[in-house]
Amino acid sequence: QVQLVESGGGLVQAGGSLRLSCAASGSILRINTMGWYRQAPGKQRELVARIRSFGSTNYADSVKGRFTISRDNAKNTVYLQMNSLKPEDTAVYYCNADVRLVGISGSYDTYWGQGTQVTVSS
Repeated sequence: QVQLVESGGGLVQAGGSLRLSCAASGSILRINTMGWYRQAPGKQRELVARIRSFGSTNYADSVKGRFTISRDNAKNTVYLQMNSLKPEDTAVYYCNADVRLVGISGSYDTYWGQGTQVTVSS
């Protein structure tokens, strides 16, 4: 019913930048919080940043000042601008969204994208 498609991952040298995008599509009435998570090999998935529908944001301490999350509500799309990348940022990045479906009242369900690989070389 809802698909989240990420793009923009790749290989970059330390100090470089990447911009991730995640577009939601389907029977969407409204999207509340959208977020980016990441999972490195052998580690648990962790929150990177999230943004609420009215624009407030939260960031992991490890990315504050380097990453910026934004969204385009008209396009149901969330972005993650990543600057000053470090090798420890290497991970699969996943987006998620809390979505209220058309015809469903009162509740939001959480959907996940398939992930995009970000690799930062030293």
